[in-house]
This record gives sequence, C-alpha cells and structure tokens, in this order.
Amino acid sequence: MYLCCWLALVALIPVTLNTNPGVKVKLTAKGLEYGRQLGMASIQQKLKSIKVPDMSGKQRVSPIGKVRYSLTNLRMVDVGLPKSALDLVPGTGVRLSIGNAFLRLRGNWRVKYLRIIKDRGSFDLNVNGLTITTSVAMKSDETGRPGVSTVSCVATVGSAKVKFHGGASWLYNLFRKFIDKALRGALQKKICPLVADAVSDLNPELKTLNVVAKVDKYAEIEYSMVSAPIVSTSSIELGLKGEFYNIQKHQEPPFSPTAFSMPPQSTNMLYTGLSAFTANSAAFVYNTAGTLSLSITDDMIPKGSPIRLNTKTFGAFIPQIAERFPGLMMKLLVKTVKNPVITFEPNNATVQATCTVTAYAIQPNTTLSPLFVLNLDTSVSARLVVSGLRLAGSVTLNQMDLTLGKSYVGEFQVRALNNIFQIVLKIVVIPILNVQLAKGYPLPALGKMKLVNTQLQVLKDYMLIGTDVQFNR
Repeated sequence: MYLCCWLALVALIPVTLNTNPGVKVKLTAKGLEYGRQLGMASIQQKLKSIKVPDMSGKQRVSPIGKVRYSLTNLRMVDVGLPKSALDLVPGTGVRLSIGNAFLRLRGNWRVKYLRIIKDRGSFDLNVNGLTITTSVAMKSDETGRPGVSTVSCVATVGSAKVKFHGGASWLYNLFRKFIDKALRGALQKKICPLVADAVSDLNPELKTLNVVAKVDKYAEIEYSMVSAPIVSTSSIELGLKGEFYNIQKHQEPPFSPTAFSMPPQSTNMLYTGLSAFTANSAAFVYNTAGTLSLSITDDMIPKGSPIRLNTKTFGAFIPQIAERFPGLMMKLLVKTVKNPVITFEPNNATVQATCTVTAYAIQPNTTLSPLFVLNLDTSVSARLVVSGLRLAGSVTLNQMDLTLGKSYVGEFQVRALNNIFQIVLKIVVIPILNVQLAKGYPLPALGKMKLVNTQLQVLKDYMLIGTDVQFNR
C-alpha cells in the first residue's frame, strides 16, 4: 500500500508538453529508501496470503512400486524478505528487486501404495533463495490522476525442500525430489500474479493524489503534470502545473510560468518548489473574482485608537470635509485596480499592490456622499510557513504611497493623510488579510501523508520546501 505513495509521484503522464511547471517536486534517494521500507512491509503481507492449491499425483518408487500421493491444506507460516532494492533507471522508471527471500509453509500429506496400504501425516515446506524482479509502469487517467501496472515480473525459487512428519515419512523421503519440483513450480506460478495483483491494488490509493485541490469557495489549484518525470540515478523530479483557477470558470492568466531549477539538495526525502507564477496566478484569480476589495467602517477600528473614521478626524486635515459634512461617520472602500504582483528574492517575498481608496460621508439616511479618491501603492513583505499540508503566511507593511485621484471637496494636501492611512492599513486591512492567509492553500499530497522536519526557503523566483514524510497506517 505504502509503496504506491512514492510510485504515484512518477505516475502522471503529461497533459501539456513543453510547458514550464509552476511547481516542481523532487523525490530523493532518502525518500525512495523510506518508500522501499514501507513497501516491503506491504509486500510481505501479500506474500503471506499465497494460496497453494492441493496437489496430487503418482510416482513409481523402488522397491515399493507405484505410489499415489496428495498434499493438502498448505498454509503460510512465515515470510522473510531480508534483501530488497528499489532502483531508479535513468530516463525510464522504477525497478523493484527482492532477493534471498524465504517462505515457510505447512500442510498435510496422504499416500496409498501396494493397492491397500494408506498412510497420512504432516509436512513442512521451506522455500529458500526466492528472488523477485518487477518493473512498474505509470500512467494517468482522464482526470490526470495516476495509475500503475506491472510491465514485467520474474520470480525464481531457489529451492523448495519438504520435510515429512508422521506415518511412513520414510516413504516420502524416497521421492522427495519429485514433490520438491512440483511445489517449486506451483509457487513460481503464484508469485508473479500475486505481485501484479498487489500493484493493481495500489490504484485506489493513488486516486488520493490531490490533482485538483479546493482552496476555498473561489479558487482551486491544479497539480497535474506538464512534462514527463526526469529520472536520474538519485532522484525523480516532477513538473506540476501549479496553477490557481476560479472554481466557476477556468481562465488562464495573462502571464506564463518561467523556468526555474531545483537545487541539488538531498538531505530531506522530498523537495517542493513553488514558483512566483503559482502565487501570482492566485492573485489573478482573486482579483478577477472581485474579492480583493474591502469596505472599512468605524466599527472596524479598535476602540482605543485615537483615529476615528468620521468627518471630525478627517476634517482636522481637510477642513472642508468638516465644514460640508459636520458630525458624520465615514466609510472607506479599498479596491485593487490591477493584479497584485508577488516576487521572490533570496529570503524575501514581496507583494506589490495598486489600489484606489474611495472615501464617503455616511448621511443620516445612509446615503453615501463621495469625498475623494486616492491612489494607493503598497508594498508588503510576506512570511511563509508550512502548516500541516498547507502553505500559509502573513504580511507586514513595508511602505505605501498616496496620490490624489479625484476630490469632491476641493484641493487638499494628500501627504497630510499618510499617517491616518498607515494606521488604517496596519490595524484593519492587514489583520483581515492575515486571517485569510493563515488558512493557507493545499500543497500536493497523497493520502494520509504527514510532513515532518519541514524547512522553507525563499529563493530567486520560487520558494523551496524541504521535508521528510510519514504515512499513517
């Protein structure tokens, strides 16, 4: 079961070739070793389920003559897989090899000879020198989810030795080699179909790969493959689409992902590189959906703040507001006018946003009287963290720039409002934004996967998440 969690990472056939990925995933030799360990536990359980059919036949044994025999109720009592390897074949795929394996079985025997003499007893079957080599092919279904199948399998039984107990066991010792050969052949025929069944049984588990992961009511992110896996002697690298889409309507952004290269790090089992394209596709989705706007009223300002959202406060800086609209509460509408731009530089993630801020006086009858429109350019720094299987974050204000777009109350010095709007951004807008960012968005994941020892770095044009992985049983 668990080996599939790694095989799934190489199981996607490209949907669109020659397209730069927005997300890259690299599985290292350390990750493959962990997958091999989990896979061996699963395969061992499968081998314990081997069912060898009852066998019967006749054999001429000197000096007794013709002996009829039957072997029944053959059951597995022990399986050992002391040696195994999961190898990467550069440019090709995955090969699983198991060597020096052994099986221990027990069963019952029965004989008839000299026409009238019958006897029975039990026997032990020791199978040694079992080797299995199998190649696994990966494919993708119509939804972009992975599937696996066995391309080839070779199983060889080194020896199958029978030890008989009870009755005329001496008789069986005379023609043991014939029974050995028959049992060895029966086991060899069983092992490869069992391996093929075990591989096929992985497919339901592979369907847990979140090729399309819902983020919230507005957006989802797609993790389908855009190119064939790059298989080297030490790692497998995948290129995923890594693009946000509006849930209701898939619309491509007016920009494309640029190429980036994963570093040669191998300390962790798994590395995920998320490009600035992925983040910017999210900004495009939310801006296009009209969700990057915020109405601010005085009840959103902390009670202890000396700044109130009313014409008295603003009238101290723009006297004509207090003169024309005395004693009224105000409302601010902050709205992006173009897609925010996210950039990644070493140890620094920055978001640039261009907005308009429209100020209104709220009349006693709730009518809104426009006061002015400001152009607001802001820069915020983002702190990114991995929380569970999600990437979350928070932002802090770097700088802002205000210019006058339009005034309905006459000329005034925009610079006088800088302090007010810095406070509004810091105590209202950014905290609301951080609540949303703390929810995060899903990373590519399989089944009951858990990330441990996770580290995050911001590099040029992408962020890198290095992590070890555990799969809950």
